Amino acid sequence: MRLVHRPQSSEADRVLATDLEFADSLWAKTRGLMFRRAIPEDYGLVFRFETVKSRDLHMLFVPFRIDAVWIVDNEVTAVKQLRPWIGLGRASADTIVELPAGVAEAVSPGDTLEIIDC
Repeated sequence: MRLVHRPQSSEADRVLATDLEFADSLWAKTRGLMFRRAIPEDYGLVFRFETVKSRDLHMLFVPFRIDAVWIVDNEVTAVKQLRPWIGLGRASADTIVELPAGVAEAVSPGDTLEIIDC
């Protein structure tokens, strides 16, 4: 699977991650990236939800920066880089993707992120 960024601009599509993990259970969604020491450069943790609503992220027990992307129907609603231990973020989403810091630097609200089966 790949996470593909499709910008609104005329820039070319770009693969952000090829190693996707899905937080499917309540436990996996609650734990997120807590207690991990690092994540690979091509990694993405995907949280899918049944409905669109305001979703919070925290960095408690996460000792490294990440990029967080909130998405509704494949359209990016917010992007934020979260600091280790104390970072917080909130936006409306039916999907959230957590990526290594800097990976989502060129991603903007209104862009599209798609998960594609290879």
